[in-house]
Amino acid sequence: MTTPTTATAEVHASKAAASAAPASNPKGMLGQNDFLKLMIAQLQAQNPLQPANTNEYVTELAQFTQVEQTTNLANASELSGAVQLIGRTVNYAGAGGAGTGKVESIQSNSSGTTVTVEGTPGITLASITEVK
Repeated sequence: MTTPTTATAEVHASKAAASAAPASNPKGMLGQNDFLKLMIAQLQAQNPLQPANTNEYVTELAQFTQVEQTTNLANASELSGAVQLIGRTVNYAGAGGAGTGKVESIQSNSSGTTVTVEGTPGITLASITEVK
């Protein structure tokens, strides 16, 4: 059996551990996986005797699908724009300083699209200042 003093100590210990844990979402943005986790938690927490309005659920799914498709379209557009840079000479400003060179290849992953300029990989499209 836990005494009130032990219970208080456990609460303080768990609060301290929670505040010491690193932030799992430093930018404070919700992604697709976060939305699905919230929806699943909502479904698990609902009262089976009073289920949620199915129209609201369908509306949420439609909105999620629309956001997902918009995100996919934006990513495809960014990738298409980057492909057109291959072989072109660009000026860019990066963390390591400014540079100029021909775009050799592009890379696309979950964090975005980058290009390789004459052997220098990881140059973001936003850092390109001029295309010649």
